[in-house]
Amino acid sequence: MQKLLTLFLFFSFSFAFSQVNPNDTIRVENHPKDSIPAAKPISEAQILKDIDQKNAPLKVTKLSPAKAGLYSAVLPGLGQFYNKKYWKIPIVWGAVGTGVGIALWNDNQYKRYRNAFVSELNGLPHEFSGINGIDKNVLGNAQDRSKRQRDYAIGISALIYILNIVDAVVDAHLYEGRNDPDLAVMPTIINDQFTNSYARAGLSLNFRF
Repeated sequence: MQKLLTLFLFFSFSFAFSQVNPNDTIRVENHPKDSIPAAKPISEAQILKDIDQKNAPLKVTKLSPAKAGLYSAVLPGLGQFYNKKYWKIPIVWGAVGTGVGIALWNDNQYKRYRNAFVSELNGLPHEFSGINGIDKNVLGNAQDRSKRQRDYAIGISALIYILNIVDAVVDAHLYEGRNDPDLAVMPTIINDQFTNSYARAGLSLNFRF
């Protein structure tokens, strides 16, 4: 009886281990393929082209000095606008406008004193008649002074107008130099090693070649 029981247990265990569990399978994950494609070989011509592009000089925007001067001659400040120096435009307009305004004011004063002087010489009434101390000498000096100040104002206005053109032309010439990475002008501290003076502020000019 004991042998039969032992034999029965043996066959039971053998039958249990021989069963296949469907959930006990090895799961193999399906990884996606590498999305980075293999690098294509670069031709020698393409390599030389890339080297030439990297070694090519920087493209610098050039401005025409002739255009800048012509624009400033037509309208003061327009050349500065062309050179992208916008902060100079109100300075140019203010300087030219002030000179022209002073010239016009003195011209009006000159005409007033001139008419009064001519009327005084001819014995005719004028706007200054009846004022004590006003005679032909005073009116003559007043008209001369107004004429002189008017001429000065016209000369100064013309000089400012010419400087406006020169400034636009020079700025257009120097535009390429200002954008040259090998040429730089920057503030610096100057230490004087030969005297006992303190360090001073200055400008340094750097040129790489």
